Amino acid sequence: MTNSKASVNTKPIFCIGDIVKHRLYPFRGVIVDVDPEFDNTDEWYDAIPEEVRPRKEQPFYHLLAENSDSFYAAYVSQQNLLTDKENGPISHPDVDDVFDGITDGKYKLRREAFN
Repeated sequence: MTNSKASVNTKPIFCIGDIVKHRLYPFRGVIVDVDPEFDNTDEWYDAIPEEVRPRKEQPFYHLLAENSDSFYAAYVSQQNLLTDKENGPISHPDVDDVFDGITDGKYKLRREAFN
């Protein structure tokens, strides 16, 4: 696996409500928040294997994520996300707390969820 750090887009290409999947690992989710650049702990960042560690100077996304075994929150760099509209809605149990349904493959944020 190569880490294409030089070709990373520094402007957000995904939005809150977008359904995405991880480029390398078998999970998918819905975006609930966007950080313009890395905003997590150095400990978290350093735990990522160096050969797949993303650049910090790119958007990072908070996801309600799911895989075949569980539901969880994930924090993922833009370079590691792909659009995933073809696999249907996300089954995460917190989706209905944040979103008010899905239209054209994108979740609509609940009015109460606005910051």
